[in-house]
Amino acid sequence: MQTVLVTGLSGFTGKYIEKELIQQGYIVKGLPLECDITIKSRVKAELEKIKPDYIIHLAALSFVQHHDQNALYQVNVFGTLNILESVIELNIPVNKIIIASSANIYGNPFNASLAIKETQAPQPINHYANSKLAMEFMVKTLFDKLPIIITRPFNYTGAGQAAHFLIPKIVDHFRRKQKTIELGNLDVSRDFSDVKDVSKSYVKLLKSSVYSETFNICSMKMHSLENIISNMEEIAGYKIAVTVNPLFTRDNEIKRLSGDNSKLNEAIDYKPETPILSTLRDMFEYNESIN
Repeated sequence: MQTVLVTGLSGFTGKYIEKELIQQGYIVKGLPLECDITIKSRVKAELEKIKPDYIIHLAALSFVQHHDQNALYQVNVFGTLNILESVIELNIPVNKIIIASSANIYGNPFNASLAIKETQAPQPINHYANSKLAMEFMVKTLFDKLPIIITRPFNYTGAGQAAHFLIPKIVDHFRRKQKTIELGNLDVSRDFSDVKDVSKSYVKLLKSSVYSETFNICSMKMHSLENIISNMEEIAGYKIAVTVNPLFTRDNEIKRLSGDNSKLNEAIDYKPETPILSTLRDMFEYNESIN
């Protein structure tokens, strides 16, 4: 049996990928909580112990509004490089390394009516997106030394995602039968996927013969904030009053972000299966104590 090291294993996405990998017959390992990926010596020591056949690197600061801008670059850029450089220095013969970037690097597209392809010129508008783009550029310098794939996931969600993210926040309000909800920018639309579909794509990429490529991971289905709330009203059986809190609005908000997954589909026959209503229902009915 082959071993897959999943950084960020205990996180939202990591748990779903772990389940998918185990079902496929892999041994799954994570880094211990005390292993700070910004400290190369610790990363190197853990990699020497695990000697993974594959690596899926998810560990990152993923909250766009994270308060510490320096930490975004230290973790997302240099933490990633520490992992890759350690693999090279230890001469670990990995079969594939998947690095998670983000569709946030695209920023506000020039033509919001078109789905974004991987060839779209990046124009990040916040430090989170900038840190991911800088990470991509540095990772690509190692394409000739390691079998790497970079993924650019668009928005995705599912049961168990932290409540400070937008969709879990909305679902949580309905679960608690709140009569009102305060939100920020309302005129936004996103390409949402279910975390289970995203996890399957990672495992398919891991098993593929592809490397030195960048792939969008998205559903090619747009959902406005209004649509999400309407679906939740249908699930919960009541209407909620929405108010705009200026503290939650962003001047540089990306209004519309829609992805094109044709390259991914061609590589691994990727067809997202989960409709947004099913995802929201799973989240609404999720009981953390028994999961």
